[in-house]
Parts: sequence; C-alpha cells; structure tokens
Amino acid sequence: MKKINLIICGVCGRMGSLLVELALKDSDFFVKGGIEIKNHPMIGKEIKSGVKVFDTLEKIVEKDDIIVDFTVPEATINFLEIVKEKKGKIVIGTTGFKEEQILKIKEVSVYVPVFLSPNMSIGVNLFFEIIRYATKLLKNYEIEIQEIHHHFKKDAPSGTAKKIAEIICNERNLNIGEILTFGRKGITGERRFNEIGIHSLRIGDIVGEHSVFYGGIGEIIEISHRCYNREVFALGALKATKFLNKKEKGFYSMEDYIQEEVINV
Repeated sequence: MKKINLIICGVCGRMGSLLVELALKDSDFFVKGGIEIKNHPMIGKEIKSGVKVFDTLEKIVEKDDIIVDFTVPEATINFLEIVKEKKGKIVIGTTGFKEEQILKIKEVSVYVPVFLSPNMSIGVNLFFEIIRYATKLLKNYEIEIQEIHHHFKKDAPSGTAKKIAEIICNERNLNIGEILTFGRKGITGERRFNEIGIHSLRIGDIVGEHSVFYGGIGEIIEISHRCYNREVFALGALKATKFLNKKEKGFYSMEDYIQEEVINV
C-alpha cells in the first residue's frame, strides 16, 4: 500500500511535534517534512528521524501530498493558495478564523480536498452529537456554555465552544448573531429564554474542558467533555488525514468522519 506523504505546518510547536512523533510510528505515513516561520532556529535542520524543517511550503509540496496545519489563521490562508496551486490536500486544525477566512477555506475546497475541524478529538465530536440530541430533547430548557483552557490559548471563546453554539442554534432555528452573550457584566436585565451565554476561563495548563448546562425549573442537566492530553487531537488529525486521502475535492469536517467512519461502520 502506498504511504501517505505528510507535511506538517507548525512542526516545532506542541501539536506539530506530537504529530511527527505519532506519524513516524504509523506505517501508513511518510513524513516528508515540516514547515515553520521564517528565521525559526530549526529552519534547514532535521528533527525526529530525519524530518527536515523548511520555511516555505512551495519547496516541498507536490500533487496529492497532505498538509496538516496547526498554526495561525493568516498562515493557513497562505498555505491554502499553495495547496490549491500544487493540487495537494489539507487538514486544518487551526482555530480563530474570521467569517471571511472560513469562506476562503470553503472556496479553495471547490478545487482540492479540505478538512476543517476546530477540535480533532473523536470524543469531543461524539460529544457534539450528544449535544445535538440533548438540545432536541430539552426544548424547554435554557442553555449556557462554559469552556476552560490553558493560559497560552490566544483566542476566546474556543472554536469548540463556537461549534457547540452553532449546533444548538441550528437545532432551535436561532440566529447565532442575535442570541449569544459572552460573559456578563453590570445590569444586564433578566435573561431571555433563547439567550445563550458563553463563558471562557483561561487558567493553568488545562488542555481543554467544555460543558453545556441545560436549566429547567428546579434542576440543571450538565453534559461535559474533558481532555487530559493533546495526543487525542493529534491522533484525531491523523485519522482525518487518512479519511481525506480517500477523498476528491470538497469540504469535509469531523462530522463527515463521524458519520462515515464511526456511526455507519
């Protein structure tokens, strides 16, 4: 069986390093190289069993290579143009995209296969399915979302919390731009039934915790997902890579993976 050529963007970061480590142990992959920002001290050097670090994607990407990207939105948008030109494929785990950047990602997926997920954990994506079902079931309950991450995280709320809010709004036919409240301060007035509060905590080295609270009269139902290490994200990203390797041009997400590889197996 032909190996999957893998190029990892942000290769010297926490997620990038872990991806290299796990991919080298998996016989389905050949780690072709890694990408880092210009002037990074590792440029031109080798890490982890001969994986060389480059400062530009153009130097190594070829047709059907799969790029796994855990960087920043601006870098991801640049990588997309190169992937499109070279007819590669890309798995995106970067978070914090603006609406216009999401549209750009979807535009590129018309030409090449693109996989985007704010959270690569298989467990958290099954958690999304549970939230979808719970929201259908608990029609008369108020809903609040809480997320907790380490103090290094740059964006808030997390991409996962935004995804949870999107799922809830889709199930209740709500306009997400009108009903979200990000924390509360001052005299806010009584809570509207359809209002959804998102609360972000940044503390210590917590990898990621997400909770959804359904409140009724005299009771609260809490559904939570807690992640204790980053390996779940890296393993999920590699599973997404194998999934995307079988696909033609188009836009894919963990929801597609869950439906095809988990639920319908």
